[in-house]
Formats: sequence, C-alpha cells, structure tokens
Amino acid sequence: MTDLDTHVAPAPSALRRAAPALLGYAAVRALGLIVLVVWSAARDKSAHTLLTARWDSLWYTRVAELGYGYEVRLPNGDVHSNLAFFPLLPWLERGLHAVSPLSYADAGLVVSLLASLAAAWGVFAVADHVYGRRAGVCAVLLWAVLPVGIVQSMAYSESLFTALAAWSLYAVLTGRWITAGTLAALAGLTRPVGLAVVAAVWAAGIASFVRESRESGQPTGGGARGSSFAWPRSGAVRPRARDASHAPAPVPADGAPGWRRALGLLLAPLGAAGYVLWVGHRTGKGPLGYLDVQAGWRNGFDGGYAFARFVAEKFTSVPGAFAGLALIAGVALVIRLYVVGVRQGQPLPLLVYTGVVTALALCASSYFGSKPRLLMPAFPLLLPLALALARARPRRSAAVLAAVAGASAVYGAFWLNGSGPP
Repeated sequence: MTDLDTHVAPAPSALRRAAPALLGYAAVRALGLIVLVVWSAARDKSAHTLLTARWDSLWYTRVAELGYGYEVRLPNGDVHSNLAFFPLLPWLERGLHAVSPLSYADAGLVVSLLASLAAAWGVFAVADHVYGRRAGVCAVLLWAVLPVGIVQSMAYSESLFTALAAWSLYAVLTGRWITAGTLAALAGLTRPVGLAVVAAVWAAGIASFVRESRESGQPTGGGARGSSFAWPRSGAVRPRARDASHAPAPVPADGAPGWRRALGLLLAPLGAAGYVLWVGHRTGKGPLGYLDVQAGWRNGFDGGYAFARFVAEKFTSVPGAFAGLALIAGVALVIRLYVVGVRQGQPLPLLVYTGVVTALALCASSYFGSKPRLLMPAFPLLLPLALALARARPRRSAAVLAAVAGASAVYGAFWLNGSGPP
C-alpha cells in the first residue's frame, strides 16, 4: 500500500527547506531573462515588450483595463472574444495597478513573476512530500529549464495557474480539504484547464470516502491509516521522512471530519463553473455558451484528430519530416513519463491531474505551436526525471541541469524573438 503521511510544517521551516530549490529556480529564470535582454537588444527589440505585450498578455491587459466585451472579427468570419480569457489574472492586474504606480502590463508581469516563485515552491512541496527533498529540488529545476520556461516570466497565466494547482494538490496530499477546494476554485478562475485540479480533488475525495467506508466494515486495525487515499501497487514508491526535521506528523488525513472533505469537494468546481455560467448568461447562449466563445477561436476538443493531421502533414517535405519526427518523439516522451509515473505509484490526485492536463493539451483542435506551453502546468510528468537526478551523483546532476538551463535560456530568447507563444 502506498501511504501518504500528513506533514504540517511551520512556514519558516518549510521556507528554509525549500530555499535551495527557490534559489536555484530564481537563478535559472534570471539567466533566461539576461539572455533574452541581450538577444533582444541585438535584434533591436525590447525584452520588456516581449514579456508584457505579446499575444495573451495583451488580451489579459485589455480585460484588466476595460473589462469584458471586446472582440475582434476576422475576415474569415471568426470572432475572437476576450470572454475566452478567465478573470483571475486580470483581476490581480487591476488590483495591483490600483494600489501602485505600475501600468496594467507591468502589474501583470509582477504578478506572474511572484506567481512563478509560488509555483516553484508548490512544485517543491509536492515532490518533497512524495519523494524527498533532493527530488523536490530537482523537480523545481527541471520545471525551470523547460524549453518554453521563459513563459514563466511573461505576463501570462501559466505561472499563476501552476502555483494554484500545485498548492491545491499539496493540500490534498496533506489532508487540508477546504484549502484544496478553495485553491482548486481559484485555479478554475484562471484557465479552462482548471478542470484538471477539480478532477484531482474530486478523485482523491471520493477515494477517501470509499476507503473509509470499506475500513469501517473491517475489524479494528484491519485498515492502513495515514493518508487520504491508498492503493496497492507492486513497486510503489512510499513517501517517507528524509530526516528528523521532516518527520511526518502522526495525524492521518483520513482523520479529517467528513464535512471538511465534503466542503472541499463542493468548493473545488465553483470557480470554473461560475465563470462558464456567467459567460453563458452574458452571451445569451446558456450553460454551454463558453464553448461557442472557444469555437470563435477555432479551439475545441477533438480527441487529438486535428493534431494528428497537423503532424502527418509535416511529412510532405524533407525538412518538415524532421519536425514531424520531433513532434512524435515529444508526444511519445510525454506518454512515457506518464506511464513511468503510474508504475512508480504516484499518488492518485497527481495522476488524475496530469492525465487531464495532458489530454486537454494534446487533444485541443488548434494552436498546435502552443502545446509545449499548455503542457507546462503538468509538472508531475517531471517527477520520474527528478527522482533519477536525485539518485545520481550530485556533480553529474548539476552538470546536466546547468547545460539544459543554458540551452533553455538560448532557446527561450530565440523563440520569443521569433513567433513567440501564441
């Protein structure tokens, strides 16, 4: 059985424990920004503009400044409405602008930078809880050196969403159901993929109730306690304390009152459901009105058919064939990492969350160039790699991460000075 012990650490202690990960993350992001500034200056472009006034960041800024109701009608009949963009990031931009001299765009940049640190801490907290401190540090650094990691420093919503998702998952793993539900609701106000966080909370909560119901019918001592859920798996990785200062508290998450779990489950979908229903009311098209808004952007869920056609079309030319092979290899790697996570016995909410994020990213019917960015919140995919790095010699792990960080910084500057993230 895989038991996830509840650990409640004082904030200063938790911050000290996460400090190496956060410092490493800040160093990687600083390297990426420095390379971007130098690269942009060489091309006579403004790095500040690239970070605050490209694609989605413009739409978020417009929502913060003017509210909803703006749309662009294209010659082909498509309608791009700003109702497609969820409101939490614009709300934060508006609030920071109101209490500071920052412009809406700069407020968005500050929010994203702070959220990226919160996200890094959340990624560390989850990985540390499951696999230990070294794996937590490696997971954060791997998330930082993703090829499109520069998005974490842009006025986009990926960092904010990842922060809310990671801490919601951590709250589930440690039995804080009301916190988990509240953060899931906020994640649902940030991006459509907030449904993945809701699904994770619900899966964990239902598993907890089912397990408790089964154990109630067993003789005393017949059930394993110590987590909000557990499942048998050969070779499963058991989370355990790495030192005395990180000893799990002997308070099982299953011991949380049922009403707290139920309330957490009720809170989780309120953000996403509330915004979707509001859009449907505003557009006059009912509960599914948000799908019509997305259709105006030619965005939807088709099970991956359009993406498969996009990849297949790459093989009509020799240069395109290499790109097609790279895309196939990338998708195969994502699937492989997910399978390894399952075999290693990752906790149920992480598997559910990662599966939904991955499915929504790979099976969207448009914006194929955005898929690496859309996969960024699926940080549990990095846990098998983090565990491998944690087990390797420190010098070897540091050398690998340093090399990848340099390559990521160069690629991010090149990418953002080109087409950038749509």
